[in-house]
Amino acid sequence: MSVLVVVECDNGEVKKSSLEVASYGSQVAQMLGTTATAVAVGEATEANLASLGEQGISKVLYDNDSRLKDFVNGAYTKLIAAAAQQESAQIIVLANSNIGTAVGSRLSVRLQASLATNVVELPKTDGGQFVVKRGAFSGKAFSDVVLSGERKIIAVKKNSMEPLHNAGQTATVEQFSAQLADADFADAPKQVIMQEQAGGILLPEADKVVSGGRGMKGPENWNLIEDLAKALGAATACSKPVSDVDWRPHHEHVGQTGITVSPNLYIACGISGAIQHLAGVNSSKVIVVINKDPEAPFFKAADYGIVGDVFDVLPKLTQAVKELN
Repeated sequence: MSVLVVVECDNGEVKKSSLEVASYGSQVAQMLGTTATAVAVGEATEANLASLGEQGISKVLYDNDSRLKDFVNGAYTKLIAAAAQQESAQIIVLANSNIGTAVGSRLSVRLQASLATNVVELPKTDGGQFVVKRGAFSGKAFSDVVLSGERKIIAVKKNSMEPLHNAGQTATVEQFSAQLADADFADAPKQVIMQEQAGGILLPEADKVVSGGRGMKGPENWNLIEDLAKALGAATACSKPVSDVDWRPHHEHVGQTGITVSPNLYIACGISGAIQHLAGVNSSKVIVVINKDPEAPFFKAADYGIVGDVFDVLPKLTQAVKELN
């Protein structure tokens, strides 16, 4: 079973979630006694693609068609399917991201493949079965799923794997053409709006996030959130009630009906912790909650908690981070 890894790139850089996917794919290949090949989507540089060798990738296929710079579902699906056909890949690994979930379902139909999303562990192959563990019910439960199809597609949940660090290892980068026609771009968006947060950090890919809720008492106090985010090199976010009253733009809304984030650090300021909000952040590695209400539900999900007024705590925390830096 050869393994194909889908690597998402943006502004020339490989996304962190794709580094995790590359690590996952190469470890699956090692388990099966084969090699892992990657196919890159988005805007990339040859040097960054070659560095995927540190994640155990032996070869990277890259189609430099300028029309592929931004996500187009039909074109990306055809590109990945063509790469899978060329490499005779039986296992395709991608990120459980907006792109991954959209493309994964189409690929499943096109390639007649079994599909598992939100996967959190390496597969088990005992007894001749191929079993993956996936998160369910917004991270409150897990299920073991048997992928019985000849081809298998695995969408890996963010922060489920650590990127490897095989220093000095490089992958071979090969030009690849899927022979895409204009019809493959029929579902291309008419306009692409990049919704970046303070500091130019794209929220779904942010390694650190500072988020505010109604406890901030108004948009005029958001400089406290932004100051801490700037000191940490973090993106800013908010709870749904905050975006509903237009204190912050809707693309910063994190939660079950907003953006799902999986940073290494999530700082919640003045957010009570409704179940809908928790569903969007519970994949974070470390959650810090700042709230003056000691009974706030968010404290139950927190790794660290500060019971105090955000207007007293945030300036001191920001100053401490600046001194540390």
